[in-house]
Amino acid sequence: MSAEPKTQTKPIELYYWPTPNGWKISIMLEELGVPYEVKYINIGKGDQFEPSFLKIAPNNRMPAIIDPEGPDGQPISVFESGAILQYLGRKFGKFYPAAERARVAVDEWLMWQMGGLGPMSGQAGHFRVYAPEKVEYGINRYTNEVNRLYGVLNRQLEGRDYIAGDYSIADMACVGWISAYKSYDQKLEDFPNLKRWYEAVTARPAVQRGMELGKTEREKSNLATDKSAQSVLFNQKAR
Repeated sequence: MSAEPKTQTKPIELYYWPTPNGWKISIMLEELGVPYEVKYINIGKGDQFEPSFLKIAPNNRMPAIIDPEGPDGQPISVFESGAILQYLGRKFGKFYPAAERARVAVDEWLMWQMGGLGPMSGQAGHFRVYAPEKVEYGINRYTNEVNRLYGVLNRQLEGRDYIAGDYSIADMACVGWISAYKSYDQKLEDFPNLKRWYEAVTARPAVQRGMELGKTEREKSNLATDKSAQSVLFNQKAR
C-alpha cells in the first residue's frame, strides 16, 4: 500500500540554473503547487564548485534540492535530476504512479532521457554551438544520434498522449531537451507524434512557468560567446 500524499509547509530549496536539467525540477514543483525557494547556481561563474554546494551535490552539478520536511520530518538533500523527480513523485503521490507496472514504464523513459536524450543532445549542442573548432565527425555523430532518439520517441508516442501512459515525470524530463531542437538541427515536422506531444506539454501553464523561471538571469550572459564561462563549463578536472 502506498503512503498517503503529503503536504508541504516549509519551502523546498531548489538549487537551479535555467537549463533543460534545471527545468525538470522547476516544472515538477510548479505542477505540484508546493512552496519552493530558488537558489541560483550560475554555472558559467562556477557557483557549482562552492564548498557549500558540494555538500549537497557531490558531482558539482545542479539541480539539487533540500527538503526541510524529508523522511520522518527531518531535512534531506537530493542531487541528480532523475532522483529528485522520483523523490518528489513518491512524496507527493503525483506524476509518478504507485502501481509497479506503470511505475516501471515511467522509470524506463526517465532513464532513457538521462542516459540518452539528455547526454546526446548536450554533445550535439556542444559540437554545434560551443566547440572552438568545427569537428565534422562530432557534429555528425551527435546530430545523427539525436535524430535517432527523436525517432524512438516519435514511435513511442504513436497512439499515446504522453510518453509512459498518463502525464508524468517522464514527460517533464524530456520536454526541456526537445525545446532546443533547432540547436540540434532537427525539425519537429519530421516527427509528427513528437510534435503533437511537445505542443501539448508546453501548453501546460506549470510547464511554461517552470521553463520561464530564471530566464532573465540566463539572459545576462551568453554562453555561446562568453569564453570565461565556457572555460568553467568545459575544462573541468578532478578537484
